[in-house]
Amino acid sequence: MLKAEQKEVLIGILGDTGFVENRADKAAYESGARYDNGAALFVARPQNTEQVSKLLAYCVAEEICLVPQSGNTGLVSASTPDGTGAQAVLSLDRMNQIADLDVYNRSIHVGAGVKLSALNDVLEKDGMFFPIDLGADPCIGGMVATNTGGTRFVRYGDVRQNLLGLKIVLADAEGTVLDFTNPIRKNNTGPDWKQMFVGTSGVFGVITECVLNVVPNPKQSSSVLLVPTGFETVNSLLVNMERLFGSSFTAFEGMSKNAVEAAFDHVPSLSNPFPGGEIPDYVILAEISRDWLPTESEMSLEDMLENALASIWEQDETPLADAFMGRSENMWAIRHALSEGVKNLGQLIAFDVSFRRGDVMAFTAYMAKALPEKFPDVKICDFGHIGDGGLHFNLVVPNDDTYLTSVEFERELRDWVYSITVEKFGGSFSAEHAVGPKNQRYYDLYTPNSVKKLAAAFMANASVLQLGNTHFS
Repeated sequence: MLKAEQKEVLIGILGDTGFVENRADKAAYESGARYDNGAALFVARPQNTEQVSKLLAYCVAEEICLVPQSGNTGLVSASTPDGTGAQAVLSLDRMNQIADLDVYNRSIHVGAGVKLSALNDVLEKDGMFFPIDLGADPCIGGMVATNTGGTRFVRYGDVRQNLLGLKIVLADAEGTVLDFTNPIRKNNTGPDWKQMFVGTSGVFGVITECVLNVVPNPKQSSSVLLVPTGFETVNSLLVNMERLFGSSFTAFEGMSKNAVEAAFDHVPSLSNPFPGGEIPDYVILAEISRDWLPTESEMSLEDMLENALASIWEQDETPLADAFMGRSENMWAIRHALSEGVKNLGQLIAFDVSFRRGDVMAFTAYMAKALPEKFPDVKICDFGHIGDGGLHFNLVVPNDDTYLTSVEFERELRDWVYSITVEKFGGSFSAEHAVGPKNQRYYDLYTPNSVKKLAAAFMANASVLQLGNTHFS
């Protein structure tokens, strides 16, 4: 229970609109993207770094636990308060200022609460964009805190590779502000400290401002749906595409039959390009693009794709069974409908895992055989970023089955899937959604003690506050 004098101080720091205690107004901050719900002591909505600094310093002194929350689109409950009612939410949604674009440096300075779509709307006026493409619409601070990758990682990399600067507030008695927002691209005067806060879920410190690298919008693009001859030939297709297109190669997204069927069922208006509507067992969405307008002297991207596919087909042991070209927007509409389509099938248990690129399809093939034998009532609806080794290994269970939707069953399933992921295939239990309560058990199990000790040393100050719902010690 918050004391009257504490509430008075908090309102003094945040202002009337920055402090939320009303039950109805708190509700939007208490529910996550994947069935997780909690109860917030209050919601703090600071407007700038100075307010965050004062807030953290006061909460350290008063031993009030804060859970940083950005766009709240994550899958591991890291931004959701627990059910005790003792944790407050630190929302960044009012920190949505966007500074002018520096065209010559190709950089932009934004508040951590700026949504990806809002940022790209601003950049579009100058023919630029922030090259992390996602189905969701997260905030930039959360993208940094989880080191998001997205569907065009093959060409542009992840957030870490497109980050020039950060401003961070530590959870210490002073609310120390660390300013690493200098947008210089080459600076070797010491450690690159901003990188210590990437992918740490706000536990090491709260990200309040970001300086981002931005790139020209593609002026040409062409997409194709590729049907491999089998799971085992997907890697060959990937290598062929990279060799044939080089830096023009933008995306290589894998989609299982079950996931695509779910998308078509959920969004009947989607265009089905497959003969007779029969969806192949596995489909790859590949894309190539150029940053310049078409010229008369160069071959079109469509012709380049056709020639490349013809050369792949002519190989003695071709990895390509079929290919479907068409409007890029129609193909990407299928890809972006997968998440909601899969959620519509039943209770979703989502795994965000990653591997060496060559092991993604080996894992997929292994699970296609092993999982039905061990869990016959669980449906695999996987899709993912095959080009960078990431996989959304989505499992669906019937909504009306009390045991299959229980916490006990989810833990049994997660234990088994992650043991295969980490122990058999050497993969990661979190590709781009960080740790959080849902993955805490596996961080504790699979992270070496030496790494835990190092992380604990970095968060020595934050431990006073127990900032967030993730514990790296």
